Parts: sequence; C-alpha cells; structure tokens
Amino acid sequence: MKLTFPDPLVILLSFILLAGIATYLIPSGSFDRIINEETGREVVVPGSFHPIDDINLSLGEIILAIPEGIINGVDIIVLILFIGGAFYIVEKSGALQSGIEALIYSFRNSRFLLFYLLGLVFAFGGATISMQEEIIPMVPIMVVLARKLNYDLRSIVALTLGSALVGAAFSPINPFVGLLAQKIAELEPFSGSVFRIGFWLIAVLGWITFHRLAGKKQGEISQESGLKPSPISGSHALILFLAFGGIGLMAYGITVWDWGYNEMSALFFVVGIACGLIGKMGLNGTARAYVQGFREMIFAGIIVGLARSIFIILEKGSIIDPIIQGLFSPLENLPDSVAVIGMYLSQAMIHLPVPSTSGQAALTIPLAAPLTDLLQISRQVSVLTYQYASALMDIVTPTNGGMMAIIAAGGINFKDWIAYIWKSWVFISIFAIAICLLGILWFG
Repeated sequence: MKLTFPDPLVILLSFILLAGIATYLIPSGSFDRIINEETGREVVVPGSFHPIDDINLSLGEIILAIPEGIINGVDIIVLILFIGGAFYIVEKSGALQSGIEALIYSFRNSRFLLFYLLGLVFAFGGATISMQEEIIPMVPIMVVLARKLNYDLRSIVALTLGSALVGAAFSPINPFVGLLAQKIAELEPFSGSVFRIGFWLIAVLGWITFHRLAGKKQGEISQESGLKPSPISGSHALILFLAFGGIGLMAYGITVWDWGYNEMSALFFVVGIACGLIGKMGLNGTARAYVQGFREMIFAGIIVGLARSIFIILEKGSIIDPIIQGLFSPLENLPDSVAVIGMYLSQAMIHLPVPSTSGQAALTIPLAAPLTDLLQISRQVSVLTYQYASALMDIVTPTNGGMMAIIAAGGINFKDWIAYIWKSWVFISIFAIAICLLGILWFG
C-alpha cells in the first residue's frame, strides 16, 4: 500500500493527540501573573515559577477540546465565511477574472513590478495589522493569478501570505507584535525604528525577489495564455472597488476605530450582498452564491479552530509554563551571542504550542527581558528574538491555523508547501538571527 502524506485535518488531529499525551509526560507548573497596567494584559512574574498538582487530561477531555477550540475561534471562523462568501460572489460575477487580466496586461512589459507591488502590499498589511486569516478567502484570487502568470501557486502564496508574515516579523510598527512586546519589556514604543525599518525593507525585498524567481514555470506569458487587452466594465470596476475597498476599510477600522471580528464580518456581509446585486445576480442568485462561498471556506475555518484546540489542551494541562521555564532557564549562564541564539531558538519552539504572537509576548517577554538584563545587553534584543522567531515560524508550523487553512483552500499539500518554502525560510531565519546578534552591538 502506497503511503500518502497526511491531510491537514489529520496533521492537526495528530498534534491534538500529542498535546494530550504531553500532559502525562511534562509535570504541571505555573508562573504567578499580574496585570500590566500599560498594556492591560496579564503577564507572568519573573522568578515565580512553581510546580502544581499534576494535571493529566483524560481521553474525553482531549476530544472535548476539539469542538471547544472551534467554538473559541468562532469569531475568526465567521469572518472567514463572510469574506469568503463576498469574494466568491466577486469571482462569480466575472469581475475578478477581468480585473486580474487587466492587471496582468498593464504589467505585460514589466512583470517583475507586479510581483514587487503584490509582495509589498501584503508585507505592509502584515507590518500594520498582522494580516493572515484575512488572506484565506483571497485564495481563489491567488489561483487565478498563478494560472494567468503561469507560476507555481506556492510561489503566489509565498508572495502574499509569506510577505505578510515576513512584513509582520520585521515590522517596527505592528501593534500586535513588536509594539506590544516593547510595552511589556518597558521600552519606549517605536524605539529602534531606524534599525528595524532598514532590515524590514531588506528582508521583504529579498523575500519577494526569491519567490519571483523560484515560482516561474515557463518564462514569459505566451499568446496562448490569453494575454490581451481586457477593458473592465463599469459594473466590474464598481464590484472590484467595493471588494478591495472593503479590505482597506477593514485595515483602517482595525487600526483607528478598534474594530473587532464582528465589525469586519458585518462589513463584508454588506460588501458581498452589494457586489451580487451590482453584478445582476439578483437576491436569490446572490444568496446562493453566498452559501456556496461558505461551503468553499468551511474547511479552512475548521482548520483554524482545530489549531486553537492544541493550545487549549496544553493550557488545561498547565504545561505551557513548564515548557517556557525549561527553555529559558538554561540560557542565563551562556555567553551573550550563544544566549541570544538560544533565546531565538527557544522563542521559535515556544511558538509551536503557543501560535498566538500576542499571547507569546505576554508569556515570554517578562522572562526574556530580565534575562537580557542579566546578560547586560539591551532589552531590545529580547524583543527582536521574540518578534522575528514567532512571526517567521507562522510560515511553517502546522499549529498555525491561518497558514494551514490557506494552503488547504488552495489544494496544496503541507508536504509540498514545506518542500517549496524551506530554503527561503531557512535563509530568512538565519538573516533574522544575524540581526539579533547585530542588535547586541547596535543597542549596547
């Protein structure tokens, strides 16, 4: 019998089982916690780790964590469904196809600019709002774009999702990653921005260049691929304006109006209905298209929920804190450079059981910042090791529901994704570690 690589659902269920087994292998423990008045978040108290009564989850509790994870992630899942339904309507109206054809034709003599524009837009989305789950419903756009450009779909995912994650990793302005970590570490917000912005630009442009070259299948587009002038009708232009304007309004709402998932879902419900009516699909046709869009996205939503189940099991077993304590405590007596590399690798490993970057900041920065004090190096370095490691791990870790949902929606096997992405991921990770080491000298 030929062995096949597991389905994303099987991979995540396997991690859920492993998390349950880990509650039997790792003794339970806990840090004391206090509320950080500046951020309003609960953070750990350095040096407060203590063992507690061991908690071993039963098989029933492990199974119950599966629907519990989906229920806990319902706000994100609903957003995925509503954005997915809206973009499915846009696709069925024909506006998406004509828009992409017009875009490619506009860049027919300088296709490389199209890739840099695409990558930079998503990198900026990652740098500002940690764009990730919002990309899931855009997978149909990636599929059409890959086909029209005659590129490997994995490279288009790397130029969109990958650029967003690289942009988030190196961003000096992301309120959910770097700025949050700086507040917890009691550093001035936006401090070190000159250092960070320079390396953000190098990392993003290097990433885009790699995947622009790596994904090419057959060189330039041929006449047979359908390259021709494709004027956009007025209705199609209005539909595209509403769809992509909705994304821009969503970003503005998150950063300025403090929008949550409910507001974003409501926005795209309205956008979807409006696009269907403008596309002359009628009320019934729009409703049917919306339902079909839900069907296309439901598996991606379940994947996001299952990823949360892993964290729930580890949290209920009280083994997240022991994992963090075990990774950080051996670093105190190491030379500066070795300790910084160890901090980076520890943060990368912690991101497997703690896939939330903001949650990881609250868990680890209160321990990492005093550790850099002991090493007599700047706390900025503790922020860098956390920020780079956690965000870049999102590109490859199967516990990241957003990434798993995107490749699943595109029909990309996880094994094939890793086979394609690992070289660029290793390169960008080494680059990130080098910046952390440089930070020892730069920040003093």
